[in-house]
Amino acid sequence: MIYSMTGFGRFEQVKNDKKITVELKSVNYKYFDLNIKMPRKFNLFEIQIRNLLKKYASRGKIDMFISYEDMGEGSASLKYNKELAKEYFEYHKKIQEDLGIVDDIRTSTIAKSPDVLTLEEHEINEEEMWDLLKSALEEAFRNFAETRAKEGEALKRDIFGKLDEMDSHVDFIEERLPSIITEYRSKLEERTKELLENSLIDESRIAAEVTMYADKIAVDEELVRLRTHIKHMRDLLDSKNEKGRNMDFVAQEMNRESNTILSKSNDIEITNKGIELKTCIEKIREQVQNIE
Repeated sequence: MIYSMTGFGRFEQVKNDKKITVELKSVNYKYFDLNIKMPRKFNLFEIQIRNLLKKYASRGKIDMFISYEDMGEGSASLKYNKELAKEYFEYHKKIQEDLGIVDDIRTSTIAKSPDVLTLEEHEINEEEMWDLLKSALEEAFRNFAETRAKEGEALKRDIFGKLDEMDSHVDFIEERLPSIITEYRSKLEERTKELLENSLIDESRIAAEVTMYADKIAVDEELVRLRTHIKHMRDLLDSKNEKGRNMDFVAQEMNRESNTILSKSNDIEITNKGIELKTCIEKIREQVQNIE
């Protein structure tokens, strides 16, 4: 299965008057990079969250957002700090006396003072909360993996198409090479006849020149290696192992062989096919960058 590093997943779960929403999205990246934004009460679960996600993704830059809402009654209570309220009141009175201002102290004034009234959430049951969070995470992660798989299959089809196109270009070059040598020999013989006129042509010299030319433009080894890389790429696309990094390496090797073919070519038709080969390889490299 091919997985793209681009994906999106979301799941919202309501259970026992508690609502948890998990949303995550990812883009391509060389390594596994997870950034989580969540309520502080979930911070103690960060390691478990990361380990759980690694079962669904091994590479990519992933942003995850977790929200929590307790809709039940009694989930939090208001606390009144009596001693602190008295202190505020006493200091208000002292300020009035020191500055000689009118007494305007009201209950609302004291109540608005910091930490006099505080909202405290009840302690959570860690095991119960993790079970609730884990089930929401797994559903979101499954959705996330599905979108990456669909995108991955699209990438796979596209790369297979590019590999078929590369095969056809390699076929053309292999078929064209013998013709180039034949054409070169014919041109060499014609020029020699023009220069020597009625003199005898040294066939051995012609053969030596043609042999040197054939060696100079020979790309048989490059074509064999290129076909091997194409087959390897197909095998990787069908394998179950991690393939993104390996495919990127194979694409680099393909590019190296195509560069050598172009450097040895002095035939316009082969040069054009070499350029088309490089274009296919560049497109494959762009697609491979998105594969996990």
